[in-house]
Amino acid sequence: MKNYIEKHKERFFEELFSLLRIPSVSAKAEHREDIDKCANSLKNLLLEAGVDRAEIYPTEGNPVVYAEKILNPEYKTILIYGHYDVQPAEPFELWNNPPFEPVIHDGAIWARGANDDKGQLFMHLKAFEYVLASGKLKHNVKFIFEGEEEVGSKSLAPWVREHKDLLAADIILVSDTTMISESVPSINCGMRGLAYLELKVTGPNKDLHSGHYGGAIANPINTLCDMISSLIDNDGRITIPNFYDKVVDLSKEDRAMLARAPFDQKEFNSFIDIDEVKGEKGYTTMERVGIRPSLDVCGIWGGYTGEGAKTVLPSYACAKISMRLVPNQVSKEITELLKSHLENIAPKYVKVEVKALEGGNGFLIPISSDAYKAASRAMAEVYGIEPVPSRGGGSIPVLADMQEILGIDPLLMGFGLERDTIHSPNESYLLKQLFAGMESIAKFYEYYK
Repeated sequence: MKNYIEKHKERFFEELFSLLRIPSVSAKAEHREDIDKCANSLKNLLLEAGVDRAEIYPTEGNPVVYAEKILNPEYKTILIYGHYDVQPAEPFELWNNPPFEPVIHDGAIWARGANDDKGQLFMHLKAFEYVLASGKLKHNVKFIFEGEEEVGSKSLAPWVREHKDLLAADIILVSDTTMISESVPSINCGMRGLAYLELKVTGPNKDLHSGHYGGAIANPINTLCDMISSLIDNDGRITIPNFYDKVVDLSKEDRAMLARAPFDQKEFNSFIDIDEVKGEKGYTTMERVGIRPSLDVCGIWGGYTGEGAKTVLPSYACAKISMRLVPNQVSKEITELLKSHLENIAPKYVKVEVKALEGGNGFLIPISSDAYKAASRAMAEVYGIEPVPSRGGGSIPVLADMQEILGIDPLLMGFGLERDTIHSPNESYLLKQLFAGMESIAKFYEYYK
């Protein structure tokens, strides 16, 4: 694989850059043509890599790209999942280069999607291409690339359910996550779920003069802040009744195994320029983002926020609330718990509306499986150290849906790093991680039997 990369490196860059130049932003309707263009580009790259067939399937939302290489019905089948849609690139002024004009400098590719997830799905295309071209492929391989992951994958689960027989496989192989560091590889054996809501608190039926009404009626922004503040207690525990009912406390042995992952608290703080961390009492930083649920406000607005002064008491205030959930917690149940709780704690001087936006469940996979062992052996050879099992704090809810529908586990071989700042300006992907990912995936084919 090393030799293959060196021989075809310039072609690889041209192909990957052709994907990165397409602003396939799923959150914005004006980019629908770019979504379709990116899907077509992936179809062509899959055919060039050697699949038997590649097709674009329409859905209720953005299209799914499906491809397959079937060698022998007796072989194990690997289903590779990835997504070709990307986050919006704003604010553009914070980028060092235009986000959809990829460049290479400081040993990395810089562009929106360089890591999440175009760069990582591209590793699978090239590893497959190499294994097939070298005559080493001893598996059936299927690819499924979607265009809605960044907006909740609303269309994919129904499509998977409709095409269950087509997608039959032994493992779902995914590269859409990070590892602990470039010197200490890790394999995600679980991810948190998500429940995401929008809350609107309304007071008077219109904006009011703050001098004529201030002090006499409730300010919806103040009330909203009070309600939000009450959702987490002084110990960092979420106060929603029954929220923790299905949360399983890990044993000392399990916590010790996860603690094998090296972690430098000072380095963590320094990277995001904070003096101290804050979270649930009794848990480490790594545990708070891996094995424990959380609740955060992702956006809040109301009143006048333009330049200068406008002395109004606002009619309403809004917030977007994200809850990361651990396995066994059910997204729809948690959404209903929060909705009911907010309605119950709302004072009589305001009205409350709660709208569910996105959601999905978390999942866990056994580290005793053949697939995990093959991935561990492959990455150990490439990195020179055995990877440690970890749990991802983020969410890919559709993987839990696919696990349930198809009856197979996802395996997350992610090669991103925190330094890559996905979803933020100046997203990047280290070249050595890109190439190490290709090598590791190629070796996974060798060891997964």
